[in-house]
Amino acid sequence: MSILLDSDVVIEILRSRDQIILSQWEALANTGTLILFSPVNAAEIWAGARPHEHQAISRFFSPLTCIPIEYKIGQMAGELLRQFGKSHNLKIADALIAATAIQHGAALWTRNLKHYPMPGLAFYS
Repeated sequence: MSILLDSDVVIEILRSRDQIILSQWEALANTGTLILFSPVNAAEIWAGARPHEHQAISRFFSPLTCIPIEYKIGQMAGELLRQFGKSHNLKIADALIAATAIQHGAALWTRNLKHYPMPGLAFYS
């Protein structure tokens, strides 16, 4: 199984403040599990990056696998937005991340389970 990171988890790893997440991250990194991220994660992280953080962010993403946003992911994200946008206040970034995880059979590692109400989405914990 592969794991797709959500931006909230990436932020916690980069900030090194949450010992539980850091322990999970270290354990996961030692399993050989394929760790994925979306261009959405990169955009969200880089949008809030300070110049002194640039090198650490680049080092963090470097060994991970980026899953491009392709047509099928965009189509599914649109369907998820139509289905959950109003009822759960689903935003496009979360819809794209959820669609990426579903399309690639990856478990999503997030701290914001309420952002992802869609059936068929597996979670890493």
